[in-house]
Amino acid sequence: MASTAHSHPTLKFDRLAIGLSGLCLVHCVATTVFVAMVASAGSMLGAPIFHEVGLSLAMLLGAVALGKGVIDHGFMMPSAVGGLGLGVMAGAMTLPHEGGQEAIYTMGGVMILALGHRLNAIAAD
Repeated sequence: MASTAHSHPTLKFDRLAIGLSGLCLVHCVATTVFVAMVASAGSMLGAPIFHEVGLSLAMLLGAVALGKGVIDHGFMMPSAVGGLGLGVMAGAMTLPHEGGQEAIYTMGGVMILALGHRLNAIAAD
């Protein structure tokens, strides 16, 4: 009996991870806008703790969802793409906070990670 897309555990993790990636993207854009508009709000949202916690959650959820996908469907490509996205996000944390370079690399990493989760969901289906 084929499993439905709504009940497959890998798909649930991937959908959650894609949602988290979207929230990260919104956070990056909002922070950039707030920094430009209101320095105090921007500095609060741009605090390193937000990035450290967000990256930790992304890595944990990515390891679970992408790792489970490899076990379930046996394809490494989604995990490799997602791992690249996480690596870009982690590398972005080493860049200076000023100038927007960190935000640009973080958003790129988030989009690559979301692609990895989408490929994982497609492979599991």
